[in-house]
Order: sequence, then C-alpha cells, then structure tokens
Amino acid sequence: MAKNKHYSQLEPVIRSLPGKPGIYQYFDADGNIIYVGKAKNLKKRVASYFNKEETMSGKLKVLVKKIAQIKHVVVDTELDALLLENNLIKKYQPRYNVMLKDDKTYPWICIKNEPFPRIFPTRNVIRDGSVYFGPYASVRMMNTLLDLVRQLYQLRTCNLSLTEENISKKKFKVCLEYHLGNCKGPCEALQTRADYESSLTEIKQIIKGNINSVIGQLKELMKHYSDHLEFEKAQTVKEKLELLQRYQSKSTVVNPKIENADVFSILSDADFAYVNFMKVVKGAIVQSHTVEIKKKLDEPEDELLRIAILDLRQRFESNAPEVILPFRVEMNIPGVTFTVPRIADKKHLLELSERNCKYYKLEKEKQAELVDPDRHVNRIMAQMKKDLRMSKEPRHIECFDNSNLQGTEPVAAMVCFKSGKPDKKEYRHFNIKTVAGPNDFASMEEIIYRRYKRLLDENQELPQLIIVDGGKGQLSSALKSLEKLELRGKISIIGIAKKLEEIYYPGDSLPMYLDKKSETLKVIQHIRDEAHRFGITHHRRRREKATVKTVLTEIEGIGYTNAQKLLWKFKSVKSIEKASLEDLQKTIGNVKGKIVYEYFSKESI
Repeated sequence: MAKNKHYSQLEPVIRSLPGKPGIYQYFDADGNIIYVGKAKNLKKRVASYFNKEETMSGKLKVLVKKIAQIKHVVVDTELDALLLENNLIKKYQPRYNVMLKDDKTYPWICIKNEPFPRIFPTRNVIRDGSVYFGPYASVRMMNTLLDLVRQLYQLRTCNLSLTEENISKKKFKVCLEYHLGNCKGPCEALQTRADYESSLTEIKQIIKGNINSVIGQLKELMKHYSDHLEFEKAQTVKEKLELLQRYQSKSTVVNPKIENADVFSILSDADFAYVNFMKVVKGAIVQSHTVEIKKKLDEPEDELLRIAILDLRQRFESNAPEVILPFRVEMNIPGVTFTVPRIADKKHLLELSERNCKYYKLEKEKQAELVDPDRHVNRIMAQMKKDLRMSKEPRHIECFDNSNLQGTEPVAAMVCFKSGKPDKKEYRHFNIKTVAGPNDFASMEEIIYRRYKRLLDENQELPQLIIVDGGKGQLSSALKSLEKLELRGKISIIGIAKKLEEIYYPGDSLPMYLDKKSETLKVIQHIRDEAHRFGITHHRRRREKATVKTVLTEIEGIGYTNAQKLLWKFKSVKSIEKASLEDLQKTIGNVKGKIVYEYFSKESI
C-alpha cells in the first residue's frame, strides 16, 4: 500500500465509492486540487492508487503521498466522464495533470449574418447567427481558401447595411470594386439576393472540402450555357472549373472516397509527447495541427492520445464519424468508428500525420537549440545520470573494445566522448603485449590497467563513465585493473552485451534493460559502435601489414609502404621479379626501385 499519512481518513471514502463511471478529484492538505481523473469504475480506479506501490513510478508515489481529500462525480457514460474530466482539467489546471501546450487563438472564416453576407477571417467568434468555419491552425491554409473564393466569386467587401429598404431608396452607389469586376453591385440592386445566396452555397461546400459537388454543379452550368450558345458565360464557368481542379489536385493526398475522417498520431520521448491532428474531407486535408504535451506522471502513449483526441475534436468542432489511429485506444464515442489501418490510403494518411509529428518535434528542438545551444546536451547528460544511477553526469565517457581474428594480431581500441560528442584526438589503439592467444578477458584487464595507470602517472583527467564492450566476464576483468589502481568506486563502469543490449553493473548478476527508444541507450550504442569501428580499422591495418611481410620487406631499405605499393601495381612477387628497372622506379622512386631491381638481379644469377 502506497504510504499516505491521510490514508486512515481516506479509506472510508474509497470503500464507499460507487462502481460506476465518473471522475475523481484529488486535493492536497491546503485544499488545492492536484489531480483529476476519469474511470469506468470509480471504486476500482481510486483504490488502485493505494495498493500498487511496487509498480508505481516515482512521480506517481509523490502524488499519492500528497492526497488529503477525494471527491467524485458519477456520470451516465464513459464519454460523459471523458468530457467532464477534460473540462475540469482546463478549468483548474491541476499540477499533476497533463496539459496540451497551446495558448493560441486560432482564426476562423466567418460568413456574416446580414443581407448579402460578407466573408472574412476573424479570431473572435460572436454568436450572432453568423456561420463560422474552422478554427484554422494554419493561417496560410485559411488564406489560400479565401483567395480561391475571391477568384471564383464576386462578393462584396464593404460594410454597408444592404437591407431591401436601403437598396430601394438608392442610398448607395457602386464603388471601385464593382468597376474592377470584383463585385456585382448588390448595393444598386444589380445582383439579386438569390444569385448571391447561390454563390454562398457553393462557397460553403468548398470550405467544407466538398469540392466535387461544386465541380459537378459548375459542369452542368457550363453545359447549359453552351447549349444556349452563351459562350462567354460558359468560358467564365470553365475558368472557375480549372481553378477548382488545380486547387483540388494540390489538396488531395489520398482516395477522395475517404469522406470525413480525423487522423491522429503521437510521438513521445521521456518528457514530452507530440500529437498531430489532421481533418480529411473527400481525400483532402482541410486542417492540420500539432500539439505538445508535457508528461507529469510518466503517462503511457494511449492515455495521452486519448486526452488529445477529445481536446482537439472539441476545439476544432469536429464531428467526423471515423478516427484513424496508430494503435487501439480505450475510448468510446457514440457514432464514431476507430480505425487502425495496416495498408492502403488510410495508412498513407497516418504516415503523413506521423511525419508532421516528427517535423514539429525537430523544429522545436532546433528553436530551443538556437536559444540555448547546450540545452540538448544538458538534457541528455541529466537523463543518462538518472538512467545509469550515477552520482555525476557522464560528461567524459571512455569505451573499450577488443579485436582479434582467431587469436591473431590481438588489438584493442578506446574511444572518448565528451558531452555526448566524439573527441577523436583522445582516441587510442592498444597492441596487446602480455596476453598470448585469444583471451578477451585478460586483454581487457591489460588495456584498462595501462590506460588508467598512464592517466594517473600523468595527472590527467579521469572519465566519469567507462563502458566495456562485453558482458559480465569483460566487466569483471576491467574491475580487477581498477581495483589494482584503487579506482573502483571512483569511476562508474558498465558492460554492454551485444546480443540483447544488456547493461551489466559491478556486483550485480542480473542485467538492466533500458527502453529501446531511450536516448541513454542510443548514446551508449553509438559510443560502443564507434569503438568497434575504430578497433576493426586498426586490426585490419595490422593484418594487412602481416600479409605484406613477404620477401619484399626482407630487402634492406624496403619497408611496408613501398612493398604494398609494388604489390598493388604488379599483383605478385613473381611479377615484380620480372619488372623492368624503369617500371619499378615509376612505382616507388629511382633509389628504391634500383634497390629492388638489383636485389632480384643478384637472386637470379
């Protein structure tokens, strides 16, 4: 049972909770609301906070300790609980609830409630009977739509009161917009209300994304004008059609048969989650928006996605009957189908949404790096300190790797990383001196001793973390050397086994497994792989040198480099023996070439 000094007072409340759907509120000793949650079964859900201490995260334990009072509200359905939870979180902003970071006021397209309605963008929604479309997370997308509408239709932009009485009294005169062809002059009764309303009907369909229906109507109208030999009017309609079709070709990303759907995807790391929302109508993305969520209690992705779905559908006033998701979410909204696609167009839409999440996260990181260039490194160092249970941040890391080919030419490599980045001038190669044959454990013991004996003798800086490429055996060997040098306990050391990426600690027979997505594991893998690459390169050169140790290197004055040049050129020693003095001198120079030529000339006598 989680420790809570108020539990004796809370226990009767928990026992009396109903087993029905609802929301629960936790208050601290000062009466502040610190958490709001929803539940299918209030009694089971609230009780679970107090009897699962072993599996709780540290943050959740802190929350439970602070609970001094519990209140609840019973509702009819799980959806009602979801909505109430969302509204209470927005109202009280409890400390331990996640909040979607988004304080923007988004613009809308307004069709004003007035005679001959105007269409314009606004950030203020006034409930006066006007029709609003949006909100638009992308101002660019909204302006593109408005530009398209203005190109297709001649609507008034003035703020005159065009009542029938005012028009009949001829209070107004047409303005420059009329003479430019941007308005049909309803102020002087040059355009009927029916004609204006017909344009508005088509505009509403376009804004909603129902472009196909408008295209169909325009095609019928164009045919009507052609049949009646009104070719100028038919040409005007044709130009509108071409404009609409160009806009549609840019907007449609999948099958237009996807009538009305919302797409959600999520990307998360240790501290934040990013959720992208896309609204799709007839295959066209009409809205797209990404929000950032700060994790409070190590919430799982499905819970964060559920919160975002409810909030974003409310905010963007979506009533789409289908929601496309990357995985199943425990959520029930009447009349809504949840789809997890595996192939085809819906899968393509989901992948597009996931890319939006990724780009948003990268953009946030770039912006943060511009403001604070060390922020990313500081965060990773702090995370590594926490994940690896270290007393200091691993600003200086050294990693060791052994390389040998069936026991021949045993070598080792050490790479050095400082603040998460390679410090190549500190890289070192080691030729194994005291070990005969293939013995990785003894080789590791030797190179660790040599490395840190030298650092101590030269009074150089010691690393905060040593990584040994290998499991318990290599780690134990490295520890022997640290003990000889009296460095055990002064430097953190771990071993990483390749097969399952197991992390071994001194004195612990059971390995630790880091989350495959964790940045700590990625840094360790990167350092280990770099040590392996550096070691293999050195070992390959050693093998090449051993291979080139032929009769050529026995010639006085001819070393490995010149012997290698000759073999690259002539392919074999026999061909070198037959080569002319001129060819040899072209390959390795006049002096060396003459030495080789004379050596083989003497040998042939």
